[in-house]
Amino acid sequence: MPESVEPTEFPRSLGKVAPRELAAHGYTRYEQLTRVTPGELLRIHGVGPKAIRILEEELAARGLSFADA
Repeated sequence: MPESVEPTEFPRSLGKVAPRELAAHGYTRYEQLTRVTPGELLRIHGVGPKAIRILEEELAARGLSFADA
């Protein structure tokens, strides 16, 4: 039986792995991403440059951004 993971508000364009892995690391909402840098997220298995670009666009659309490095 697959492990239950909290649903996220992230777009389907991220695919299946990135949202699942972000949720497993405690990231399910855009607001939470403002506390981490893209580099920190890239260290999570399944989160690559494409996912970072998509999340960056989604954050900007909400007037938010990743934490500064």
